[in-house]
Amino acid sequence: METELKDENTERSKPCPQKSQPEVAPDDASTMDDLPLLKSDSNRMATENIQELEKKFAAFVRNDVYGTMGRGELQLAKKALLGFALVTLLPIRVMLAMIILFFYYAICRICTLFSAPNRDVEKEQEDFAHMGGWSRAVIVRSGRFLSRVMLFVFGFYWIRETYGILEQPKDKSFSQNEGKNQSGKPERPGAIISNHVSYLDILCHMSSCFPSFVAKCLGCVYVQRELKSSDFKGVAGVVTERVREANQNTSAPMMMLFPEGTTTNGDFLLPFKTGAFLAGTPVLPVILRYPYQRFSPAWDSISGVRHVIFLLCQFINYIEVKRLPVYYPSQEEKDNPKLYAYNVRWLMAREGDLVMSDIGLAEKRVYHAALNGNNSLPSILHQKDD
Repeated sequence: METELKDENTERSKPCPQKSQPEVAPDDASTMDDLPLLKSDSNRMATENIQELEKKFAAFVRNDVYGTMGRGELQLAKKALLGFALVTLLPIRVMLAMIILFFYYAICRICTLFSAPNRDVEKEQEDFAHMGGWSRAVIVRSGRFLSRVMLFVFGFYWIRETYGILEQPKDKSFSQNEGKNQSGKPERPGAIISNHVSYLDILCHMSSCFPSFVAKCLGCVYVQRELKSSDFKGVAGVVTERVREANQNTSAPMMMLFPEGTTTNGDFLLPFKTGAFLAGTPVLPVILRYPYQRFSPAWDSISGVRHVIFLLCQFINYIEVKRLPVYYPSQEEKDNPKLYAYNVRWLMAREGDLVMSDIGLAEKRVYHAALNGNNSLPSILHQKDD
């Protein structure tokens, strides 16, 4: 495949027959010979290809001052500001973050020192999800507090939270007991459903409710993307069991799931995977936004190291959290997880003013591959037309 792409690109890069050009002076001719052929045309084609690429994969395009992949040209004043932050703000924040991580690791080690983790050999899961008593209380409370401290260190000094009020859809009918358990009380949501913008999403949710994905000591479910056989079904089964258990047991931690499966630039909402909706239990939708002026905290088409450096060099970062009411599925949605996932996604897109996109992780990998090698751009642009 790579050989075919190279051959195709080689053929495209061959110069076309040129029309007769006016004669130039001898001094100018020597200068012209030193210039590469079709330089202006090549630049124009590359620009057009990138623009077409950004339209095709708009959900992963960066729009901040650092540009595509964080490699854009900065003005002199912004360069000076970035340089000052690199030698002052960055070292301080890195040091404080490491202190917080080591401190919380010590707390987890002490609290789980005399506890045996749950082991599932078939599903290769090991966790302390069912741990209770004082040790769990210490881990959860200290985890929530230190997560908020970590966000403060990263420059998120304020977190704006709002709560949405939903109207009953006209095309959705409820029975009298729907959304209630056997005792007549409202059902507890089994999972928190959130859009995925950055790794910072995890810290944000940890600081508010500390759900089950947070750490190994509290039941993190590990997913191997490359496995699509029985192991993949096993992970989906574990998630479904955890969601149902959280729905029925108030002491069990709720699952925190990002059904998009990857991050976006924060303006789009990708198609939802059905894993969070297979249990047919109520879910709690949460929408995250990261307003910015210079650097966008969205982790879309930028490397991890570059993203962390730019984030920690930004003096103030912003995050907005919008919590929607618990979504109680109808019987039709319980029987059809795809319908359930689509309706929740449509609701979140409407309430969060997000654009629903049809692309996903596969297209993101194509976009990243294209950005890392411009020679592949013309071919890659037409790989995902379907």
